[in-house]
Amino acid sequence: MAAPKKFSREQVAAAALRLTDTRGLEALSMRTLAAELGTGPMTLYNYVDGREGLELLVVEAVLEGADWPETGSGDWRDDVRKLAEVFWRTIRSHPHVIPLIAERRTVDEPILDFGERMLEALARSGRSGRELLVAFRLVSGFIVGFTQGAAGRALISPGGESASAVIARARTLDPERFPRVVEIATASVEGDRTGEFRAGLDLLIAGLAADARPGGGREG
Repeated sequence: MAAPKKFSREQVAAAALRLTDTRGLEALSMRTLAAELGTGPMTLYNYVDGREGLELLVVEAVLEGADWPETGSGDWRDDVRKLAEVFWRTIRSHPHVIPLIAERRTVDEPILDFGERMLEALARSGRSGRELLVAFRLVSGFIVGFTQGAAGRALISPGGESASAVIARARTLDPERFPRVVEIATASVEGDRTGEFRAGLDLLIAGLAADARPGGGREG
């Protein structure tokens, strides 16, 4: 008879996510997770088979809390909006995991589950094949890109400055030469991230709705 496992899978997943949240993905390893749990690295092979398994645990731990809304309503636009906001709210508290979710979006079932739900909603706009792919990439790219920006990393900055530092520097630019840059930097300081996310998503959905196919789910 096999010896009982020392931890539940949920406990190991929670510890892996806690480690990633506090120290980043680069710190996630069998050794560091074992230390977090107060056990030896070999113990973890009862739960995962290495780095791939650790990454899946982290993704599962993040998306486990997603409260997916009921979809299949009379308006595909409402369903897209609801799914996008739930996904955004679920991943935004774990900025270190966002690149992993983007990288593993076609590998891990928890992410594929979101993808299938979103694709089903978008398909009701009358899209299929390549057009459905493009619509899905637009929506998922917006969610992940917005979340990365709001998480505080300025990807365009060679020095890896925080978003607040980039905004502060932008506000000191010459307003005669860069009036619009200064304008949006000021708006960013005064802005509401949830409001910005919803406004951007509304613009995106409006564009998709304008090109929806007759008889394929266009409403209004």
